[in-house]
Amino acid sequence: MSQGQIQAEQAAAFLQHVPIDRAVSSPLLRPKQTAQAILQHHPGIELEFVDDLQEISHGLWEGKLEAEIEAAFPGDLQQWQQLPHTVQMPEGENLQQVWDRSSRAWEAIVASTELRDDRPTTVLVSAHDAVNKAILCHLVGWNPEHFWAFKQGNGAVSVIDYPNGANDKPLIKAMNITSHLGGVIDRTAAGAL
Repeated sequence: MSQGQIQAEQAAAFLQHVPIDRAVSSPLLRPKQTAQAILQHHPGIELEFVDDLQEISHGLWEGKLEAEIEAAFPGDLQQWQQLPHTVQMPEGENLQQVWDRSSRAWEAIVASTELRDDRPTTVLVSAHDAVNKAILCHLVGWNPEHFWAFKQGNGAVSVIDYPNGANDKPLIKAMNITSHLGGVIDRTAAGAL
């Protein structure tokens, strides 16, 4: 079992007693597998896929180590780490593109979720690091230059509530919970862009 599959199973165990009414995921493998692991404890919930929740397209950076990126595109990686909103990944996306599509996806999920009468409605959204950060920044009203202000670990859980309904402001109740992954200090995505 890979580290990602272990993290998915740990997240599933952590969320097994949380009632889930709807589940939405990026169609890509890791978030899809994570959502499927969680839904093993929630029979009857069908997993929906939203293309706009896919990870940022790294283009020519995809699958390369940091040293390889630096050799092929000198200075771009440092620019990404310091001023991410100014970087256009070669043959990939820029952060504004990810921002626009992930925010649009989030708003569509919130708007299309039917509310329960008997208890709060819970929607599982399984996505990727850059998408999750963009959504969190969007929810607090920040722009892409604040991208690095949030940490989103592999298999981590964040809780976003709309206590006054979908048309009012959201409340981030918890962010990047990783205690179910073996510790409070998040080391789940070490070395990731």
